[in-house]
Amino acid sequence: MSGDRVGIIGIGQSAFRARRDDANYPELVREAVVMAMADAKMDFDAIQAVVYSLSPDAMVGIGNAERLGVDAVGGRRKPFLRINTGGATGISAASAAYYHVASGMYDVVLTAGADKVGECGDSQSVLNKIWDPSYERPLPLGTINMLAMSGVRYMQQFGMTQEDMAYVTVKNRRHASLNPNAHLRKQVTIDDVMDSRIISWPLKLLDCCPQSTGGAALVMASEKYIKDNHLDAVWITGVAHAAETYWMGDRMGINPTAEHSGAHALGRSFEKSYRMAGIKDPAKQVHVAELYSPFSNTEFHAIDSAKLVAKPGDSIRPMRDGEFELGGRIPVNPSGGTLCTNAIAVTAMARVAETALQVWGRAGAHQVKGAKLGIASGNGGDHQIFGTMVIEA
Repeated sequence: MSGDRVGIIGIGQSAFRARRDDANYPELVREAVVMAMADAKMDFDAIQAVVYSLSPDAMVGIGNAERLGVDAVGGRRKPFLRINTGGATGISAASAAYYHVASGMYDVVLTAGADKVGECGDSQSVLNKIWDPSYERPLPLGTINMLAMSGVRYMQQFGMTQEDMAYVTVKNRRHASLNPNAHLRKQVTIDDVMDSRIISWPLKLLDCCPQSTGGAALVMASEKYIKDNHLDAVWITGVAHAAETYWMGDRMGINPTAEHSGAHALGRSFEKSYRMAGIKDPAKQVHVAELYSPFSNTEFHAIDSAKLVAKPGDSIRPMRDGEFELGGRIPVNPSGGTLCTNAIAVTAMARVAETALQVWGRAGAHQVKGAKLGIASGNGGDHQIFGTMVIEA
């Protein structure tokens, strides 16, 4: 490792929507890249390598679709790496870009991607294929009932109710109403959530994330390059990943390898990120959190895993008390989060981008006052692969 810090110097995000009939896939990627390059105040010649964020090809409908994106990101004749870790892809790509720079091999690296989940038809028929064909796939498992089962176990162990879950949706929709890039921006009430139709108990329609279309991009650079060129930046001070067992059944039952009500590997990843960043007490040191939570119930165990509360289950009461809202003790998902925007290939990258904007003081109407240290996370596969990041001003 070079010993230099790595900074984020440019950020680009689409206005995420259900469909973007005005932009094909490479145009959607290019849109975010152009914004990030303009934000970094540089042209494509400065980019030395590209990390491409693309989750399952089936969402786009083209095999190995990263090839289609090479020209869109200015990657021709440059080192080019595609990353796919499912829902964690965006933060995994950001981590890979970080290490490209931190290694000392490159000074300026672009990471970018896009997705058209809202235009792929039924994403659950695609996501069902992540399970093995003979044992768990025929249930059939999808990401919705996979995490509904997690919710049932969290209810059993910690007393979470459907109304507690509704508080998460109401909070995140309120936050999303302040974010022009969010997909679902309409505010809702507790009654709206409770009255929405059951999808997979205890998950109701308004407890679930949308299928979104959009792109995102980040430009990262070495501390020396940033100082030599008099650039503004925020700094990545902690990076980690951790993986869980593949088999869902092994996380449930009498003696599970890791309890499915929570996210053990996410907690391990945060521990490593915090150690790298020198964070001793996250509940006191973290100012803002963008946690990958595609369903309302999963925000509770994400908060638990990030150690923003003392122990698992302790996130329920402070959620009701408003501690995780804008203006609260530690705002969680002030952008509206994954519950309001989910273009899978870049959803976790958006968590990094939004955290960076917060500590940069550039988040606009959903800015957390005085935020200088933030955290981001991403979850992928069958709740199996987790990435985390600490970003500081």
